[in-house]
Amino acid sequence: MAINNYYRTPTLEEYSERFKEFFKFKRENGILEVRMHTNDGPVKWSYQFHHALAELWTVIGHDKENEVLILTGTDPSWINEWDTESFAEVEQSPDNDKRYDVQIYDTLKIVENFVNDIEIPTIAAINGKGIHWEMCMMSDITLCTPDFILKDDHFGMHSGHVPGDGMGLCLQEILGIKRGNYMMLTCKEMDAQKCLDLGVVNEVVEREQIVDRAWELARLIMESSRSCRRLTHYMCVRPWKTLIERDFRIHVLSEMYSFNLSDSAHDFEYKEYSED
Repeated sequence: MAINNYYRTPTLEEYSERFKEFFKFKRENGILEVRMHTNDGPVKWSYQFHHALAELWTVIGHDKENEVLILTGTDPSWINEWDTESFAEVEQSPDNDKRYDVQIYDTLKIVENFVNDIEIPTIAAINGKGIHWEMCMMSDITLCTPDFILKDDHFGMHSGHVPGDGMGLCLQEILGIKRGNYMMLTCKEMDAQKCLDLGVVNEVVEREQIVDRAWELARLIMESSRSCRRLTHYMCVRPWKTLIERDFRIHVLSEMYSFNLSDSAHDFEYKEYSED
């Protein structure tokens, strides 16, 4: 008999409680739905939410009861609101170590942990307008609602921010260097139909049906064997792993170096995704 027992990884019940301020979980037959929320409404983006996402991917990836991941938000939008006090607390703080932890470490780990720690098929259901869709573009399958807009506003915000947190990297990868660079420098918008035409997303689905459609696809994936599912995901995510390893850190460090060099802060009067 072995000297030691296997380390017991956290169960869904345990991490559901741990992350309850940020995510709602539903799991059936190995399919895990993660719905982002703030007070059970649309997400209010914050440095605390930032940190929670980075930690969540590792916990989900280590739970071998998870076989397919569905990521979505709380209607009617994806990530389109902000906790301004959260950003002010960090960006006005004299604590450089705190700024490093949230602006550099967490920014890196949101993406790195998503592509490196999750080893099961991933389906993103973008349920409306919003930012930080980079995780969705790096998912194996991406659905969006008709009102989704692909856009990275960093360069046009106030004094300008380097678009280095992942969205710009995705624009270059999924649209090609020339079109991606153009969208970063001009903050040009691309609507859902254009995204579909160019292969940025796989399907455009009405908001009322998008999560159900994600579950249909997840159940279809579950018809394959466990080894087939997981090794196919490895092939799907491998281009992103290569890209992240090669380029992502220079993107993040460029943004944060410029951000702090110019003594900048998030400008919440500039509304990225204003309603028509």
